Amino acid sequence: MKRNLIIVILILFINQFVTAQENDVTLLTIDNHKITKTEFERIYRKNNNIKTKETVDKKSLDEYLELFINFKLKVYEAEKAGLDTAQSFIKELNGYRNQLAKPYFIDKKVEEQLLHEAYNRTKFDVRVAHILIKVQQNALPKDTLVAYNKAIQIRKKLLNGDDFNKVAIANSEDPSVKMNGGNLGYFTAFQMVYPFESAAYNTPVGEISMPTRTRFGYHIVKVIDKKPDLGQVKVAHIMIAVPKGAKQVVKMNAKKKIFNISDSLKNGVDFVHLVKEYSYDKASAKNNGELPYFGTGKMVPDFEKAAFSLKNIGDISEPVKTDFGWHIIKLIGQKQNASFEELKPKLKNKISRDARGFKGREVVINRIKKEYNYKLNNKRLNEFYKVVDKSIFDAHWDLNKASKLNKEIFSIGDTAFNQQYFAEFISKFQIQRKPSSISAYVNDMFERFANKKVLEYAKTHLEDKYPDFKYLMKEYHDGILLFKLTDELVWSKAVKDTVGLEKFYQEHINNYMWGERYQGNIYYCANKKIQKKLQKILDSKNQINNKKLLEKFNKKSKDNLKIVNGIFSKGKNEIIDHYIWNTGNYKENDKEFILLNGKKLEPVCKKLNEAKGLITADYQTYLEKQWIESLRKKYKITVNKEVLYSIK
Repeated sequence: MKRNLIIVILILFINQFVTAQENDVTLLTIDNHKITKTEFERIYRKNNNIKTKETVDKKSLDEYLELFINFKLKVYEAEKAGLDTAQSFIKELNGYRNQLAKPYFIDKKVEEQLLHEAYNRTKFDVRVAHILIKVQQNALPKDTLVAYNKAIQIRKKLLNGDDFNKVAIANSEDPSVKMNGGNLGYFTAFQMVYPFESAAYNTPVGEISMPTRTRFGYHIVKVIDKKPDLGQVKVAHIMIAVPKGAKQVVKMNAKKKIFNISDSLKNGVDFVHLVKEYSYDKASAKNNGELPYFGTGKMVPDFEKAAFSLKNIGDISEPVKTDFGWHIIKLIGQKQNASFEELKPKLKNKISRDARGFKGREVVINRIKKEYNYKLNNKRLNEFYKVVDKSIFDAHWDLNKASKLNKEIFSIGDTAFNQQYFAEFISKFQIQRKPSSISAYVNDMFERFANKKVLEYAKTHLEDKYPDFKYLMKEYHDGILLFKLTDELVWSKAVKDTVGLEKFYQEHINNYMWGERYQGNIYYCANKKIQKKLQKILDSKNQINNKKLLEKFNKKSKDNLKIVNGIFSKGKNEIIDHYIWNTGNYKENDKEFILLNGKKLEPVCKKLNEAKGLITADYQTYLEKQWIESLRKKYKITVNKEVLYSIK
């Protein structure tokens, strides 16, 4: 049984190997440069929109092969000329490579989970209060523990029934606690740091979360309310500002003024007029008091509450007091949040710039480490705890302190990284910061260093792992080279080579002919009377002067006579087509009074400037044809027809 299983596995392996060998056989050789059947077939099927299982015919293969040979000859010539070594080419290709590589470093499953999580959160607004116990991100373990234990003790008090507002004012290290008692109002997704947001959305209404760590420290979060998102509103407002610390008389005058304005509105005075006359918000006053659309958490709570309480477009609020003064708010517009598919691109962009984006990146990095057999030497990492000292927090750490560390610290795939690489990374990216744990700092910096190198390694091996990426990069490589050399030898040359263009034109002048044309005037008369008078003038054999005709007939009205003058080819003017060549769709009627005066022109050769665009395009085609013929003579081309016809 075991022997039979081994035989089956071997047969499968051999079949796969043979298939790979067949697909990688040489189809085309240009000098010593070999091009495989796989490359040709892939481009052939892609450009002709032929699926893998669809059959192809020999004629189609033969025709496309000729085009393919021309394409490859140009690319080969560009490589021989060294265009692929130019810095401009390398930079451009790397730019495309970075863009093409991005999807390979996204975990689709995690990304989709984060997208749905974010979207579902945007459908609700949460109102929370919090208590913050500050602790640095890279704090010493003992300091982190002290902060955590303090947060736990505060949470116990709250669970035992102590008033949250009083406990917050007594303990929270958030500077705003003096004004809000820890109450942050309503917010939705992306308006708070991700861990805090998650604590708010994952904690049931009325309950208190466990201490949640963010870059600011530990938060104890109490969820006060959770409600469906109200969408967004657009409002205009009239504002009477009251400065902080203003005297009582100033406050009273502001209140009196806003209520007087409110009375004026009720008596029918125009809102915009009052905005421009009284509003202290000069920026919005320029736009009739209008503010951009906003949702929950964007405005101060009292303003937001009043704005969302307005039900119908045009509704105007009573005077509303905020920390900035007094407002009268008018509802201008309302809109609900978009569907998941509509919002998806915006959510993707936000996630990429948000801490939650690191979740997907972390999954990708761990997958790469596993795939390429990442190995870390912890002992050699720990040696940095002794050579990195507190000078690092002043950005004065000397790289020479790690000069004796020169052994392998980690490896991935076939590449090993010496301790000196990491030491240089630390030295290069040191910045002034508050002192913390050396070991935590080193570990954090090493994680950044290792992740960077792991991603770089995977990026350089994309072609080995993903054939589609390899061939796509080949297409971009060849396409850029083809464009650059063709532009130099064909497109730009045809435009710049005035002597060559003139010579080509003279040799092919009979290809650029004007057909039969009509040269003359079209007279549009306002009525039959004007038409008859004009006809008499045209019938006389006197010289016709259009300017004088317009002066004569248009003394009373500019619409009495209109004149169109020019040279008309067939199909360019329906009136000329009708009266001169009896073609077209124009139909005579009793509302238009038209006269013609001119003559037919016999076919003649176009001048160069009259057909320069067409002649230049033909010259480019000519140059390209000449170029291909020279390349076919220059290089030896060998085609294996048997391999070509094996494509089915």
